[in-house]
Amino acid sequence: MTDSEIRSLIKQSPLEGHQALFAQYSNYVYTIVWSKLGSVGSREDVDECMSDIFAEVFLHLDSVYEGNLKSYIGTLAKRMAITAFRRLSSESGRTISIEEGFEEMVSEVNIAEDYEKTVAARQLLEKILSLGEPDSTILIQKYYYNRNSAEIGKIVHLNPVAVRMRSSRAIKRLRGMLEQKDFEFDFTIKEEFL
Repeated sequence: MTDSEIRSLIKQSPLEGHQALFAQYSNYVYTIVWSKLGSVGSREDVDECMSDIFAEVFLHLDSVYEGNLKSYIGTLAKRMAITAFRRLSSESGRTISIEEGFEEMVSEVNIAEDYEKTVAARQLLEKILSLGEPDSTILIQKYYYNRNSAEIGKIVHLNPVAVRMRSSRAIKRLRGMLEQKDFEFDFTIKEEFL
C-alpha cells in the first residue's frame, strides 16, 4: 500500500488507516528501536517506545508532506529510541563511553539501510517475476547468477541471440515498471540490483 493510499484510507476510516500505516511501517520502526534498546531494555520497553512513536506519527501525520512519510517515521523512530535509550541507561546506572555511543549510532544507520535494501530487493524481485516466463528466468540467471546468454539459452531452450533480445526487452519493460509512481525506492538504488 502506498503512502497516498494510506492517507486516503485514514481520511475515510481513521481506525483502518492507522492499522494500515502500522502494518506498513511496524517492521521498519521495530528494527530501528531494537537496534537502540536491545542492549538496555526489555521487550516491553521496545513495545512502549514503538507505541509512543506511532502515537506521535498519528498526531502529526497531517503536517508531514506527501512522499516524506517513510523518512519522517524513520527520523522520529531514531530520535525517540535514542531518548528511550538514554532514559533506560540512566535508570539502570549504566554509563556509556563516547566510542560505544558512536558505534551504536553507526550500527543504527546500517540496520535501517539494510532494511530498506531488503525491502527494495523484495519489491524488485516481485516486479521481475511479474514479467512472466521466460523473461523473469533470463533476468535472474543473468544478473543474479552471472550466467551468459549461451548458458541461459540451455536453461530456457532458446538460442543465445534470442536470449539477448528477450533480456534487452525485459530490462526496458522492468525499467518502465520501476519508474512508476507507486514504486517505493529511487532509481539509484534499483541500479545496484540490475
